[in-house]
Amino acid sequence: MDDLIIARRLRVPVDAAGDGTPGWGEVAARQLDAALLSVGFTCSAALIDRLSGLPGEQVVDLGVRVLAAVRRLVGDHVEHNAYFIDFPRNVPDTLEFWAGLLRGAMLDPVAAAGLQPGPLNLLDLPRYGGYQHSYADLVAAHTELISQAGDRVTVLELGGSLRDEARELYFSLAGSEVPLAAEDLSALRALAAFCDDQPERVPVRENRAVINEVRLAAGQPLLVDTVTDVLRLAHACSGGDVTLATPTRLRSFRRAERRVLLAALDTVPPAKHGDVLRHREQWKRLGERLHPHEYPQFPQAAQVFEVARGVRKATSFDSRVEAALAAGRTEEAVSLLENTPGALLRRVDQLLRTGGPAVLEAAEKSAARASGRVLLSLREHLQNRRTTADRVFTNRYGRAWTTPDVRSPLGEEVLGRMLAILDAEITRRLPDLGELIVDPAVLDVALPLSGKAVAPGLGMLPRGSLSPVDGELLRFFVHWRQAEQRTDYDLSALMLDPTYDNPTHISWTAYANGFATYSGDLTDAADGASEFIDIRLSDATQPIIIPQVNIYAGERFDEAAEAFFGYMTRDAAQEGRPFEPRTVRMKSDLRGYGRIALPLVFLRGDEGVWQVKWLHLYLSGHPSFNQVEGNRLTASLLVRSIVERDYLRVGYLTDLLRVKATPAGRTTYIGLQAPADLPEGTRIYTPATLHELIPA
Repeated sequence: MDDLIIARRLRVPVDAAGDGTPGWGEVAARQLDAALLSVGFTCSAALIDRLSGLPGEQVVDLGVRVLAAVRRLVGDHVEHNAYFIDFPRNVPDTLEFWAGLLRGAMLDPVAAAGLQPGPLNLLDLPRYGGYQHSYADLVAAHTELISQAGDRVTVLELGGSLRDEARELYFSLAGSEVPLAAEDLSALRALAAFCDDQPERVPVRENRAVINEVRLAAGQPLLVDTVTDVLRLAHACSGGDVTLATPTRLRSFRRAERRVLLAALDTVPPAKHGDVLRHREQWKRLGERLHPHEYPQFPQAAQVFEVARGVRKATSFDSRVEAALAAGRTEEAVSLLENTPGALLRRVDQLLRTGGPAVLEAAEKSAARASGRVLLSLREHLQNRRTTADRVFTNRYGRAWTTPDVRSPLGEEVLGRMLAILDAEITRRLPDLGELIVDPAVLDVALPLSGKAVAPGLGMLPRGSLSPVDGELLRFFVHWRQAEQRTDYDLSALMLDPTYDNPTHISWTAYANGFATYSGDLTDAADGASEFIDIRLSDATQPIIIPQVNIYAGERFDEAAEAFFGYMTRDAAQEGRPFEPRTVRMKSDLRGYGRIALPLVFLRGDEGVWQVKWLHLYLSGHPSFNQVEGNRLTASLLVRSIVERDYLRVGYLTDLLRVKATPAGRTTYIGLQAPADLPEGTRIYTPATLHELIPA
C-alpha cells in the first residue's frame, strides 16, 4: 500500500508523529534525501521535518521502502547493461559488425564446425544477441554523470496516515468520471479491500464491478441498476475481464453468493432486459452457475436467463434506434434517444446530418442530463469536424485504425450552435475553484477522457498531450525479462520528413546514421535485457522521430515477467552510463496484445524546438519477426492522424474555469508538479488527479 500511494501520488504516508527532538532521525532523513537525489527525487521540507522528529530506526525502515518504490517507478530497480560496452561511442558500422561476427565464427574451429551448409542465419552466429561483458564492466567503462540544473528532480511530499492517504486515493479512483487503466483497476480492488469507508457513487461501470466484488465478499449492498452490472460482477469474481470484451470462465458460486447476485438481478426492471442480447452466450454460462430455478422468489431474475436462451423475447434499445434510423425515421429515433441523453449525444453528428431543428432542441435538453465526460468527448469530436484529416479510431487496448472522412459536412451555423450549447453546459457544471494558478506547461496536456490505454508510470500524460523536450541528447530505452520462453524485443526508431515520407530508421539492421546510434541487439532476456537509442537532436535531419518496440520472437508484452519503455534527456557534456535515473523523463510498463508498441512521437517545430506527443498505441503486427521496416506505412499513417487531431486540452478547461471563478479566499493550482511556495491550503491538480476536474 505504501508503494501504491508513493507511485500514484508522489506522497509518503507517515503514520506516527515524532516528538520533534532532533537526533538520529534527522541524520537518517538527510541520508534518505541524499539517496533519493541519486535517482532524481527529493524530500519536501515538510517531509524532512516530519522524518527528523521520528526515531532513527523508523526512518531507516520507511526510507528503504520509499527508495525501493521510486527506483521501480523510474526503472532503476534493474541493472541496465548494453550490448556495446562503450555505447554511444565506438558502435561499429552495421556491415562491419556483421562481417566481424562472421569472420570470428569462421576463424573459431568450434564455431565453424557448428555452421551448417546452406543459407546462414546471422542471428545464430556465436557472440550475437548476448552480453559480452558484465554490468560491472560497463559501469567501469563510463565516467560519472555530471550533475546539471536540467536534471529531473521530483519532489516527494509529506502525506498523512496510510489509512487517510489510501482513502483519498480510493475515493479519487472510485469516483472517476473516466474509465481507468487495468493497473488502476487492480489498485482500486486493493484499496476497496483495505479501506473501511465505501463510496456511494461510482459512475464508471468497470469501477463499479471491482468495488461490487469487494462488497459481495464483505456482505455489503451492491451497486446495481442494470443487468450488465451483475454480469460484470460475475466476471470480476472469476478473475476475468470486467469490460466484457473477452469471455471469462466463470467460477462456481457459493449458495449465499448466488442468492445475492439473483436478488440484485431481480431489482432491474424488465424494460432493461434487452441489454442481455449483447452478451447472450455469457449470460447462458452465468445461468449455469447461478441456478435461478432454485430461487422462485426472484422471478424477474429468472426472466433475464429466459431472454438469453431465447424463451422470452426482448428488444434492445439500440436495435429499436437502429431500425428507426435505417428506415429514415429520424424523428422517431430522436424521440427514443431523448430518454437516454448520453446515447443521443453520442449519435448527434449522425442525427444532425439527417434531421432538422428538432435535433438541436433535443441535443440542448440532453446536454443538461448527460455526463460531463460525454459532453467533453462530443466537444472534442465536433471541433475536429472542421478539418479534412482522416478519422482515427482507438480501442481500449490501444489498437488504432484510420479511415478517410466521407461524412457530409455539418453546417457552420449548426456546428457553432452545438459548440455553444456544450461550452455553456460544461461551464455551468464546473466548480468555482477561486483564485486559479496555472502552470503554462500543463495547458497543452490533453484532458484524460479515458485512461484505459495509458499504463501508469513516471511522467505519463494522456494521448494527444504535448510537452517540451529539454536537453541536447534524447535516449530511448526498453527493458524486458522473459517469463518462460526466449523473448527478443527490438527497440527501433522510424524517422520521417515533414510530409511523413522519406523514411529512415535505426534498429538492429541499421546501427547508426548521422545523428542516431543503436546500442546493439539482444535476443534473450532470461536475466533481463536493455536496449537504447541515442539521438543528438541538434543534428537531426528529420523532424519526426517515432520510437517503437517490436516483438521479434517470444512472449507478448503482458506475458513477459517485466517489460517497460522510457526516455531520457541530457546535455552533451554530462557523460554517464547508458541509463541514468536522474535523466529519465518518462517510464511506463509495456502491455497489451499488440506486437508493436508506439508510445510517443517526437516533433520538431518551425523554430527548431522539439516536443513530444503522446500516442499510447499498439499495432497488431505479426506473430513473430516484426521489424520497423515492415510497419512504417501503418505507423506513419496512425501517427499523422494523432498529430493532426485537435485534442481537447487542459487550456480549454482552465479558460472556462476562469470564467466561472469568483474570489473566494481559496487558491487552486493546476500544473505538472506543484511548486513549494503555494499558499497553505491550496487545492492541487497534477496529471495524477486531472481526472477529478472532469465534471459529473
